[in-house]
Amino acid sequence: METRQPAVAGTFYPADRQRLQTDLKQLLDHATASDISPEAIKALIVPHAGYVYSGPVAATAYRLLQTRHDQIRRVVLLGPSHRVPLNGMAIPTVDCFRTPLGDIALDGAALQAVGNLPEVVQRDDAHEREHSLEVHLPFLQAVLDDFTLTPIVVGNASPGSVVRVLETLWGGDDTLLVISSDLSHFLPYEQARRQDAETTRLIEAKQGRIVGDQACGCYPLNGLLQLAAGRGLTVRTLDVRTSGDTAGSRDQVVGYGSYAVCQ
Repeated sequence: METRQPAVAGTFYPADRQRLQTDLKQLLDHATASDISPEAIKALIVPHAGYVYSGPVAATAYRLLQTRHDQIRRVVLLGPSHRVPLNGMAIPTVDCFRTPLGDIALDGAALQAVGNLPEVVQRDDAHEREHSLEVHLPFLQAVLDDFTLTPIVVGNASPGSVVRVLETLWGGDDTLLVISSDLSHFLPYEQARRQDAETTRLIEAKQGRIVGDQACGCYPLNGLLQLAAGRGLTVRTLDVRTSGDTAGSRDQVVGYGSYAVCQ
């Protein structure tokens, strides 16, 4: 069995299993509550920075899954490529992804299904060092029981191509879609807050014309928003903050937002 080893354990989140479990519990226990019905959630948009920075915002989204811990069996996870230049989307050839909390089996049937699409290629190098997917895995392991993972790194891809992938993997109530994205990058605090507020308005309105300066995961995000608009789904904002609110100075901050796409 081939396994993708964790690339950012010990930097973006703790490599020690016990400390990681403790940190996740604290983040989830202190996450902002929401009045959204967990049963209505089909997809989440969640940030992917180090836990000290975006962990509180991510936990606001993942907390909502705790009551569905035994229902969600399939997670489809799309995030942007930071390390490898990529046109289209990349899936891995390995059998599982490893974190300090254990191994997560990949959904072979799902990967085969999307692997037949022209926009999707098999490239383990796109996954090997990519953090945009990995940082979500311990959160998912903390809130869900047994589940399989379909990890997809998204490069330069049209919204339509992302829609085709998501439609192929849509599934039923046992399937959750997760789009990984941060918001603004390295702006002064007040400017970042204004820009992230505008980006949040576009996300809530399902306006799939977001660009990279607004969200690094704009390619998978625009695809999800287009699909949500076509299916008449609702996007609800859960939490929007910056690194200046969670850790670090306010001279140059990164924006983070969590959103729920509800049926």
